[in-house]
Amino acid sequence: MVIDLTELAFADASFMLDIAMLARRLRTCRAHLHVRGAQPQVRQLIERVGLHRLHGVHIEPLPVLA
Repeated sequence: MVIDLTELAFADASFMLDIAMLARRLRTCRAHLHVRGAQPQVRQLIERVGLHRLHGVHIEPLPVLA
């Protein structure tokens, strides 16, 4: 499953918990969660709460602008 956060400007701990629970449910089905387009402030929260370390969760890096 892919979650596109490109237009998400704000996220809080309850949103991170929702994503963690979704990842857990996907793991039981042997599926993975891919998070795409997280803005820097949202990405920092993802890293602070450790969501990026959960098994089956893949955080795609932001594209490098030239």
